[in-house]
Amino acid sequence: MDKKDLQILSNLLNNCRQSDRQIGMKLGMSGGAVRARINKMTKDRVIENYSLRIEPAVFGYDVIYIVTSGQEIDEIVDQINLVGESFLIVPCIGGITVCGIVVRENIDKKIELAKNLLRDARTISILHAKNFAMKSNITKTDLDIIEILMKDPRARIDKIATTTNLSTKTITRELEKLQDENVIQFTVIYDPQKIDGHIPYVLLVSVEQKLKSTLKQLQNRFSEIFMQEPILSVNQIVLFMHSDDIFKLDSVIQEIRTIENVQNVDMFVPKLVKYPQKWITDIIQNAKKSTTLHLTYQS
Repeated sequence: MDKKDLQILSNLLNNCRQSDRQIGMKLGMSGGAVRARINKMTKDRVIENYSLRIEPAVFGYDVIYIVTSGQEIDEIVDQINLVGESFLIVPCIGGITVCGIVVRENIDKKIELAKNLLRDARTISILHAKNFAMKSNITKTDLDIIEILMKDPRARIDKIATTTNLSTKTITRELEKLQDENVIQFTVIYDPQKIDGHIPYVLLVSVEQKLKSTLKQLQNRFSEIFMQEPILSVNQIVLFMHSDDIFKLDSVIQEIRTIENVQNVDMFVPKLVKYPQKWITDIIQNAKKSTTLHLTYQS
C-alpha cells in the first residue's frame, strides 16, 4: 500500500459515507481513481466491511477498558460480558487483548468484579474512561434510522426514506443531527495485518488536565500520521496512528511522553478491531417497547 491508499483508508475510517468524488477532491484525485483503489483494497481484504460506531455515553453508558494477556480471546470476552456488554474487542500483537465494555452505575464495583473474573488471565490494566457529561434527546425515528444503518452504513438516503416512510429531507436532517451530536460515526473494519509497509498502532494517552490543549499539541505535531480522528474521554485520548518504521514509532511515543499534562502512554499494535453491536441492538429493542416518543439519556 502506498501513501494514497493510506489516505483513502483514513478518509473511510473517519466517514465511510463520503463519496469517491468527495475523497478524490481532498486528495487531488478523480473519483474513478479513488474507486479503483477502494475496490483493490476490498479485493485484497484490507477493507473487510463498513461499520457504524455508536457513542455509548449518549445512551448513558460508561466504558471500562480491560487489557489482558493470556487465555483465549473467546474466554476473555465471555468473562467480561458478565460485567457489561462488549463495545470493543481488539486482539493485539504479543498475546494482548484490549476490550471495552459498556456499563451503567457502580463502576468501582464492576471493576473489582472484572478483576476477580479475570484472575486466571494476566490483567495488565483496567481503565475507566470517564465520559464527558452528555445529554441527548434520541427519538424513535433516530433509532429506526440507526437500526437500518447498522445493517448498511452506506445505505442511500432514498432507501432509508422508503424503509422508514419518511421524506429524504427528514432523513438528511436526522443524519446531520446524529453526526453533529457525535451519536454515530461511519467507519470501516480493516485488517491491519494486510497493510504492507506500514504498522498501524494505537496509543492510549492518559491526560491529567487541559485535555483540549494537549490534543491540539498532538494534532499539530502528529496529524500527518493519524489513521483516524482521535477518540476523547475526560481523562484519555485514543490515537490511531501508523508508521513505516518501528524505530520512528518508538520516537513518537517518547516525544508524546514529554508533552505537558501527559501522565502515561500505552501502545498497542492491533491484529483486528471489532465493534460488537449487541448492546445497541438491545437498547433499540427495549426502546421500541416504550410508549415514550423521545428517549432522553444523560451521563
